[in-house]
Amino acid sequence: MKAGSNLEKILTSGKFAVTGELGPPKGADVSVIERKANLLKGNVDAVNVTDNQTAIVRMSSIAVGAILQRMGIEATMQMVCRDRNRIAMQSDIFGAYALGLRNILCLSGDHQKFGNQPTAKNVFDLDSIQLIQTVKLMRDEHKVLGGDEIEGAPAMFIGAAENPFADPFEYRVIRLAKKVAAGVDFIQTQCIYDMAKFERFMQMARDRGLHEKIHILAGVTPLKSVGMARYMKEKVAGMDVPEEIIARMKSAGKEKAREEGLNICVEQIQRLRQIEGVHGIHLMAIEWEDAVHGIVERAGLLPRPQV
Repeated sequence: MKAGSNLEKILTSGKFAVTGELGPPKGADVSVIERKANLLKGNVDAVNVTDNQTAIVRMSSIAVGAILQRMGIEATMQMVCRDRNRIAMQSDIFGAYALGLRNILCLSGDHQKFGNQPTAKNVFDLDSIQLIQTVKLMRDEHKVLGGDEIEGAPAMFIGAAENPFADPFEYRVIRLAKKVAAGVDFIQTQCIYDMAKFERFMQMARDRGLHEKIHILAGVTPLKSVGMARYMKEKVAGMDVPEEIIARMKSAGKEKAREEGLNICVEQIQRLRQIEGVHGIHLMAIEWEDAVHGIVERAGLLPRPQV
């Protein structure tokens, strides 16, 4: 496959990648995108644009991705299966590619009951693994799902998400293997706090040789407060926050909690860089984009490589 994205070039060249994330605004105000994007620019290799995350209505991920591309920032378009059938998905992939987007992250999507449109009808015509297969078919065989030939195939770099911590733990690597078989190129994980458990997950992935077939980007999210740490542990499904992390945030006190959260994040990145099979990080600074530069710099990941 022709290397069409900067992220793909960095990963295939063996360099350690850094991706960021941008949540679109709950409206049509482009200045919100520009403000966040300028804080991320130069600090990451590509920026994920979420697709109506938590089932809350936001600006289109494709539109935001196109705005980022015009700003000189590579975008990774997220696409969830909740809101579109296979016709709309394939149509949107054509459109996104035509607008300059070269990375896609295939997701199932949060159930609508969690968002601000709980009575909306979901679609789930395809699941995330089938979406991966669809994008691969379009890219490599130049066909849509119905079998018709494509004129101008979208050469997307295909990504997916993985949660290494959800129960049953032993099944997580089996699900990862299914995504690899479906044709995924890179994986971004749920944010990691329990390093020991993640290292066990990576060992299982290495035992199957999965780390040699795809690029794994480990998810990290800086903590702002002990309340955030407790919320992650108690309220976010599949999240595992060790008590020692909560204790560190608590002992820092309210005034120094953010500083301690950044310290923990940098330490996590340095440890992740030592794990065989981890090819980069996915830095999710949730509504804290101004912290990204300092984190990446302190982790020794600046300047970002030009490939």
